[in-house]
Amino acid sequence: MESPPENDVCSVCHDDFSLPCQANCSHWFCGNCILRVWHHSSALRPCKCPICRRSITLLIPSGSTTQRHGDPEGSQVLENIEKYNRLFGGGSHSLFQRLQDLPFLIRRLLRELIDPQRSLPLVIRARVLFAMVLSAVYVLSPIDILPEAVLGVVGFVDDFLVVLVVFLHLAAIYRSVLVYRHGGS
Repeated sequence: MESPPENDVCSVCHDDFSLPCQANCSHWFCGNCILRVWHHSSALRPCKCPICRRSITLLIPSGSTTQRHGDPEGSQVLENIEKYNRLFGGGSHSLFQRLQDLPFLIRRLLRELIDPQRSLPLVIRARVLFAMVLSAVYVLSPIDILPEAVLGVVGFVDDFLVVLVVFLHLAAIYRSVLVYRHGGS
């Protein structure tokens, strides 16, 4: 499981991480701290990251946080994180928000595909690998909608768009897995 960087502290309380959670902007916070930030802002909208001011639409608890489910404080934080993810994790997002989340989600997805300890469902794993193989075949094949040999650099536009659409699709699939896993529904 992911864990916060060594020798790092929560940017809200400036103390060591207690029940660490990672936001979709890749920043780490204490579970209680980021939930407190949300409660002090509008409870009807996702809170903004205290570091980069991006909208936080997904909170992912670290492995140490999920292991503390028996602890009353840990279970309360996990319950509130699931509530937050149910409210804001699955809703529609703008293309700009999806592009901003793309590096975070693809990086986590690839780590989960490579690590045999992770429990990515077989159907999701198959969909991801199928999409990756098909996009690689399209990009590497000489048959293109906009041929590079005729149009030069402009011919790479269709390859770029295919790869971008595949990555956005993979990120959407993985986001739904994360929301299901950490949203409780």
